[in-house]
Amino acid sequence: MTYGARLSNSFQGEWELYVITDRISLEWPEHSFGRSGPVPTVQERVDVLARLGFVLPDGAGWEWRELPAGVMDRVELLASVDVQRKGGAS
Repeated sequence: MTYGARLSNSFQGEWELYVITDRISLEWPEHSFGRSGPVPTVQERVDVLARLGFVLPDGAGWEWRELPAGVMDRVELLASVDVQRKGGAS
C-alpha cells in the first residue's frame, strides 16, 4: 500500500513534511523543519520519512507544484511523492 507524502511551506513559511495515511483523520505523521529556508534536501526528507516509519519506493521522485495562496500574491510550494511503510506493514 502507498501513501502520499507532502512537503510544503506552511502559512508561517516554515517547511513541514507530512504523510497522508487516510482521508478521514487529520492527525497524520508529520515533522516541522523549523525553518523557512533553504528547502529541505532530498536526504533530509528521506531521513524524516524514515523516522516517521516510511520509505520511498525504488525510482520514486518528488513532484513540485506551485499553489496560489490568495494572500498578497503569495505562492505555496508543495512537493509530493508516494511512500510505503517501512517493512511493508500496512
